[in-house]
Amino acid sequence: MAVRIHPQDVLKALAAVNDVNTQKDIVSLGFVRDLEVGDNRVAFTLQLPDPASPASGSLMRSAEEAVRGLGARDVQVRLAARPSPAARPQANLIPQVKSTVAVASGKGGVGKSTVAVNLAVALHRQGARVGLMDTDVYGPSVPHLMGSQKGPVVVEGKLAPPEEAGIKIISMGYFLPQDEAVIWRGPMLHKTIQQFLGDVRWGELDYLIMDLPPGTGDIQLSLSQTIPLTGAVIVSTPQDVALNVASKAIAMFQKLNVPILGIVENMSYYVCSHCGQREDIFGHGGARVAAEKMKFPFLGEIPLDIHIRVESDGGRPVALDDSTAYGRAFHEVARELMRQIKLAQEQAEQEIRIE
Repeated sequence: MAVRIHPQDVLKALAAVNDVNTQKDIVSLGFVRDLEVGDNRVAFTLQLPDPASPASGSLMRSAEEAVRGLGARDVQVRLAARPSPAARPQANLIPQVKSTVAVASGKGGVGKSTVAVNLAVALHRQGARVGLMDTDVYGPSVPHLMGSQKGPVVVEGKLAPPEEAGIKIISMGYFLPQDEAVIWRGPMLHKTIQQFLGDVRWGELDYLIMDLPPGTGDIQLSLSQTIPLTGAVIVSTPQDVALNVASKAIAMFQKLNVPILGIVENMSYYVCSHCGQREDIFGHGGARVAAEKMKFPFLGEIPLDIHIRVESDGGRPVALDDSTAYGRAFHEVARELMRQIKLAQEQAEQEIRIE
């Protein structure tokens, strides 16, 4: 009889296996890569700093035993060397940007762009210098959500991005006629990403928030290969199907050696404006549980509120006003994101010193 094994269960089992050198679990260290799960079968790669070390064999056996405990009969564990920091792309395209954050989702319709826009606004309202880069060339929505109508202008051979609410913005929406479809393949997408980074006068920024298209495609790969990303924020709704798809986006970033800064649960709950009764329309708390299982930070919950839709349609990000419950929710997520970025940077500096 086939045993149904879920990727989250595999990661949870592997999180109980600790590296002998650091005494940290192999999932949080980013050692687990290329996870494949099927009926009675699990395969993954252990990407280790020194696969030739005598301790690697013991670690591989411990990982295999942990997965077999789930009922998998066929377990394949591959060993690979972990790339050194020198092999990562260099940030020469945007040398004055301190942190680069990709906002991603496994599927469309989860409110990823709304989250990206309001995160950028909330970060700026808390005193940061922020840029917002819309990488979804197929469905650019950032200019509309920000109420931005003036496009960039050329200054000394580079694009000076327009500013809305103090945030510098670039998007393919400024360059395309309305209702015109983009039919591009990989090379064109890669070139666009390079131009949005290197040909735009971003100046000094604390955060560059990048709204990615849904899924796991060419743009995500191009972005990760072009600059070193500080990390990724995964947006999901509470229901199981959205979380299962979100796990694919997480797996993609892990393969690309991009840290997961945290998970945001959007459309988390609904409060009736007339009676005040709370309804969990799409369920509630699923993203938090998933984050805990996969040992990723949970950044916070965004309610499902008609005002978010109305204000977004009108080009007024709700994070401009933190006196409302939904405005405060974005500010709380932004504060937790800043904390996780600081922790990720401290860990990266520590790893460089150790190496």
